[in-house]
Amino acid sequence: MTRPVVCLDLDRTVIYSAAAMDLRVPDADAPRLLCVELYRGAPLSFLTEAAATVLQELQEAATVVPATTRTPEQLARVHLPGPPARYAIASNGGHLLVDGVPDGDWSATVRTALVGCAPQAEVEAHLRTVDGPFVHSRRVAGDLFAYAVVDRAALPGGWVDDLAAWCDPRGWAVSLQGRKVYAVPRPLTKSAAAVEVRRRTGGGPLLAAGDSLLDAELLAVADAAIRPAHGELADASFSLDHLAVTTATGIWAGEELLRWLHDRAAVGSLSASGSL
Repeated sequence: MTRPVVCLDLDRTVIYSAAAMDLRVPDADAPRLLCVELYRGAPLSFLTEAAATVLQELQEAATVVPATTRTPEQLARVHLPGPPARYAIASNGGHLLVDGVPDGDWSATVRTALVGCAPQAEVEAHLRTVDGPFVHSRRVAGDLFAYAVVDRAALPGGWVDDLAAWCDPRGWAVSLQGRKVYAVPRPLTKSAAAVEVRRRTGGGPLLAAGDSLLDAELLAVADAAIRPAHGELADASFSLDHLAVTTATGIWAGEELLRWLHDRAAVGSLSASGSL
């Protein structure tokens, strides 16, 4: 069988900030952690040491592809254990990185796919009109999408839904992930880039993991997929016949889903139930 491709969302799926760990155990019982990202000289993202070991085993059994909404610059801060990934998906599918370099052919494909969506400048301008003290900053990812960093506890009820209702007829989708509210053109998907990676690597089985609404299409296109029992998809009770759900939440879920993916990649089992 052709080598499987495993696409991994990163934040709150495989790697976790201190705020997202959700350990719920006494400090003395906490797992040993591996820091995989520094930001401004301070540790930011982690996985358990056990998860790091399983990830390296997964890399031996499959082509592991980080698949993130992070920009290439933000992704470059993350140093996962094991060898550098041959392929990586950044900017929610807007960039396909090959050995760390954006692929020009894929970038041209993306530009064609975005024809017909409202321009980024229009959406960015709208984000400025719905500003408030709960919005800490507004940012753009190249010329692909926009997002706002917010105080989630102070976010007015209905604000995200109202933004989504404005974006929808303009061909954009909205997703709330942690402290960030993303506005992304609908054709800009991790799933399209994942299918391209599978094509380039010989058409083998595709496995995937993710926690947010922006991961839904990626999980749907996979032959087998898993999501953590937390995040946007959990809040929406998102389910598919071939989708498994972790029993754990937080950083424990990251460890659990990596084991699940490794077991299937290593023996060729692609069912959510675990049967061969």
